[in-house]
Amino acid sequence: MRPAIRYTAALLLSLTAALPLAAQGTRQWTVSRYEEFERGTPSNIAVRNDGRLEAAPTLRSVASTQATFLWSLASSGNSLYAGTGAASGGSQLLRIDDKGAITTAASFKELNVQAVLPLPDGSILAATSPDGKVYRVRSSGTPEVVFDATTTAEKPKYLWSLALAKDGDLLIAAGAPATIFRVKLGGAAPTAAPKPTVFFHSGDQHIRSMLVAPDGTVYAGSDGAGIVYRISPDGKPFALYAAPKHEITTMALDAADNLYAAAVGDRRPPALPPLPASGQQTVSITILQPGSTISANNNSIVPDGSEIYRIAPDGTPLRLVALREDVVYALAVRNGALYAGTGNRGRVYRVDTENAGVYTDIAHTEASQVTAMAPSAAGIVMATANSGKILQISDVVAANASYTSDVFDAETTTRWGRAEVTGSPAGIDLFVRSGNVENPRDTLGNLWSDWKPVTANQTPLPAPAARYLQWKAVLRPGAQLRSVTMNYLPRNLPPQVDDIVVQPGARYTGTNGAAAPSANVLVGFRGAPSAAPALSQAETGVPPLVAQRDRNSVTARWLAHDPNNDDMMFAVDFRDVHEQTWHRLKDKISDRAYSFDSALLPDGEYELRVTASDGPVHSDADTLTANRVSAPFTVDTTPPVPGTLAATVRDGKLHTTFDATDATSPIAHAEYSVDAGPWQYLEPTGALSDSKSEHYDFTAAVTGTVEHTIAIRVFDRNENAVSVKAIAR
Repeated sequence: MRPAIRYTAALLLSLTAALPLAAQGTRQWTVSRYEEFERGTPSNIAVRNDGRLEAAPTLRSVASTQATFLWSLASSGNSLYAGTGAASGGSQLLRIDDKGAITTAASFKELNVQAVLPLPDGSILAATSPDGKVYRVRSSGTPEVVFDATTTAEKPKYLWSLALAKDGDLLIAAGAPATIFRVKLGGAAPTAAPKPTVFFHSGDQHIRSMLVAPDGTVYAGSDGAGIVYRISPDGKPFALYAAPKHEITTMALDAADNLYAAAVGDRRPPALPPLPASGQQTVSITILQPGSTISANNNSIVPDGSEIYRIAPDGTPLRLVALREDVVYALAVRNGALYAGTGNRGRVYRVDTENAGVYTDIAHTEASQVTAMAPSAAGIVMATANSGKILQISDVVAANASYTSDVFDAETTTRWGRAEVTGSPAGIDLFVRSGNVENPRDTLGNLWSDWKPVTANQTPLPAPAARYLQWKAVLRPGAQLRSVTMNYLPRNLPPQVDDIVVQPGARYTGTNGAAAPSANVLVGFRGAPSAAPALSQAETGVPPLVAQRDRNSVTARWLAHDPNNDDMMFAVDFRDVHEQTWHRLKDKISDRAYSFDSALLPDGEYELRVTASDGPVHSDADTLTANRVSAPFTVDTTPPVPGTLAATVRDGKLHTTFDATDATSPIAHAEYSVDAGPWQYLEPTGALSDSKSEHYDFTAAVTGTVEHTIAIRVFDRNENAVSVKAIAR
């Protein structure tokens, strides 16, 4: 008996992974949104853009051709006819029979067969570009030319679309310039090429798409202004709709006379000049529309994507879909549904024609572009480019529909709990597997566990504890899958303290930059933080902390991370470098910086230890800690001790000697002032001030009274200062 996953009515949050903060206990990995489902691998699965999976129509291969590009497609009897394209060497009209066998019906010197059209007598019309012709291909004999663009006054360079008017005349949509020609076709026997007439002409660059309604009305879509024209059988035009895009790539008509049009490209002036009306044939075709050789060959995505519109019989337009990453090349109506073939990811969409903004991704073709569509007895056949294939979407829903999720990375060894599935009450089978290598699709796939079925409310899942998890759902016809949530419990790993810096003479108040710039101290890390474990990304590139200058304070700052993204709490301890025992300064710190009064520590050399704990989100028994010790730093709050200051005056000169000693740090510098004059720099004997004791002996010129006051102040390296004075006579 197949394991069944029961419907869960609970509302599930649309989260791809657990929240990165305040993580604790059991977490959830949920897949429920369209963009999340798009990361997986569907097989005969349709993905609705409102976040649902269901069995898709069967997609099968009809034929694989040797051509890189198939630009056009039509069905006639039991056969299909496809037009090829190439960068050089000419093009072909291919015939594919009902068994998938491929034969060449005709070959042409032009590069692309841009349109094909079957005639009632069984012959096929093929329109070629550039500088092309329309050929009539019969079952035997040489193709006959029924239209030669070079013989017309307009001399269009490109032929884009073919259609039969209600009276049986041939209509040819052309570009450079934008023109529709009308040609009367001969009978079954070959005849001389008839003289064409201009049925319609516009100021656009191209007439890119065209179709004829049952009542004989002609609809044409332009490139340049992006206009959909409605043209009466006698040739009177009316601008039915001006799209926000500049090119109408394809159109379709349903049984209720609703017209569907796809448009692409914004209306900004093109970067390249308009196509010339004449000129030498060249492979470098400067065509901006996506149907060109360059567009498909470069596999480019047209900026701003494409849009599909519905134009009601009364002329009311409605934008049905806006596709940001896809270019619509072909539209087809089948059994009341609208299908869109796109590039440059080779997707096929089914568009809801009643509810704007709703569509379903029903097929991934493994080609870059779906360029053309045609009806068949069992569904819709499609031509593709990059590479050139003929595929069919069946009218029947696939019986073997499955979806494989993207790989979920829990970042550490993890236990896997119950699966929560929302969707149909029956008809969904769920399977799981786990592993410790990231990609199970490559040659390392055999290192994962085997797929195991999941039963309703089964916990734990039948997947070994591992870092990665993947699930697969098998849907029977009629079933819908809305979301899958996997409960999981990562193995708790200890936090890591990645770096510590200690800055004496600075105080951090928690308000960066509150003091004046001249009173600020930048507390930064001396180098790159130590390498964090591969389980998580340590903080890097952290800007300096702005602290206030305060000689009576010490500020410590640290970097830390938790591999499980748990909240952390910190404790700071100190010890003298000659001690073994640590003493607590502060605990339960949530910030990653701490300032303290240096008076708490006698002068000396110390180390700080920062301990990180994941205790805020774990019980005492499960709490893990880690610590890091800082480099030694000096606490020095005591000024130097001056010796006896001796000063005498003789012959207008003041001679002074004294000594200064500091117990903790070297003497940095000294200054003197005579009779309350300006302070002047004073060098010790030997000029170098690099010791804890320095001797000073200097003479200064004086004038005036026989009695003078000499004042001296001495600074150590931590800016502790002492002042002394003497009276010289």
